[in-house]
Order: sequence, then C-alpha cells, then structure tokens
Amino acid sequence: MSKVEDFLTAAEEQEIIEAIRIAEKSTSGEIRIHIEHGSHLDAFERAMEVFHFLKMDNTKLQNGVLIYVAVDAKTFVIYGDKGINDVVPNGFWDSTKDIMQSHFKAKRFKQGLIEGVLKAGKQLENHFPWIHNDINELPNEISKG
Repeated sequence: MSKVEDFLTAAEEQEIIEAIRIAEKSTSGEIRIHIEHGSHLDAFERAMEVFHFLKMDNTKLQNGVLIYVAVDAKTFVIYGDKGINDVVPNGFWDSTKDIMQSHFKAKRFKQGLIEGVLKAGKQLENHFPWIHNDINELPNEISKG
C-alpha cells in the first residue's frame, strides 16, 4: 500500500467529505481535496494543474478552493480561484495553511484538512452565500493521483 492510501483511513476520508458538505451547505463555493505522492512540478504549479484537471476553474463565480496534498514531498497548497482570492482578507490563506500545518506536524492529517475546509467554507459563505436554486457544481469526494 502506498503512502497516499495510508495518509487517511476510509473513515477519516468520510469525515472530511462530510466537512466539505457542511462547508458548502451555505455557499455557492466549491471545495475539493486532492492527494497524491507528489510531482516533478513545483507544488504550486501542480496544484494549478490539478485545479484545471478537476474543472475547478469552471465554477460560475470563480469561487473554487483546492487543497492539494503531496504526501511524499510533505507539502500542501491551498489554491483559490480568482473570485475568492479577490475577496478574502490579506493573509487568510497563509493563516489557514499555518493552522493546517500545525496539525500535519503532529500527524493529525484528518483534523488539519477538516479545519482548512471549514475555514475556507466560512469565507466562501461570507462572500458567496448560497442562494435559492444553487447547485453543487463539483463532487465532494477526495481525488487521488
């Protein structure tokens, strides 16, 4: 079994998916998590590539957020589309990353991801509230590469 499959248990994945569902309940924004070994690309470049591959750049309001995790490289990136990046407070993504990183350093990967998802969801809710007839544009499952 690879490190990607060992990173989270099936039960932990379900808890994270539930956190995504909760975070998206009050917003038109979309949150995805992608976990893979790593890439020959810089982590940020790879996150942009995955963002496009997962069609996160197709959201109507440009309010998708990707949490990209490279397990072997022990790094992660929070990548927000233009719509959300334009409205979050300065330093928001860095403070979110710091919270997640503190959990990751203590090997609490599930908790770090859940906190990152919920924190991003709160900003999405503030700036992109759910309106009647909003549809979930992207699946909530964790993608793996």
